[in-house]
Amino acid sequence: MAASRSETARDGLPPWAVVSSTRAAHIGRVVALLDAWAEARGLPAGERARWRQAGWLHDALRDAPQEELEQWSGEVASRGLIHGPAAAARARAEGVTDAEVLEAVAYHTVGHASWGDLGLALYAADFLEPERPFAQAERAELAARFPDERDAVIRRVIAMRVAHAERKGRALRPETVAFIARWER
Repeated sequence: MAASRSETARDGLPPWAVVSSTRAAHIGRVVALLDAWAEARGLPAGERARWRQAGWLHDALRDAPQEELEQWSGEVASRGLIHGPAAAARARAEGVTDAEVLEAVAYHTVGHASWGDLGLALYAADFLEPERPFAQAERAELAARFPDERDAVIRRVIAMRVAHAERKGRALRPETVAFIARWER
């Protein structure tokens, strides 16, 4: 029996992905980190597959033309902000129905206050994957701690992302502000 498009997205980049080889390598590292964390946390095979699916989808349109991102996301904004919503919308159109996976993909760069484990893991893995060229020692230490100390790691990742946005003079999106408020409690 042929795999459906949603099943295909669980096992690798979807056929509609628009990514460079560098981006594909990043996605693979995010998926590997998510899978390692899911295994370390003792998650069942089906849940591990969902975590990997979110990883494969999160940057699937990161290198798509701006017009395509705007079409799929319904928003005019920077590539860094709309590639997640665009990928989630495209995945939904291609048959992915898992709302938690789609929400994790859509908000992986900005955070979302309603996230459970899957969204939090994707947010952290995207930031902590080992080949990013900044704060490598601290990020490696945080990645190692994630399975056992998720909440502390999430708080530190938020702090690092907010500090970066402030250094760049970028305003925080409303979703990010709500996400931060959840974790300040």
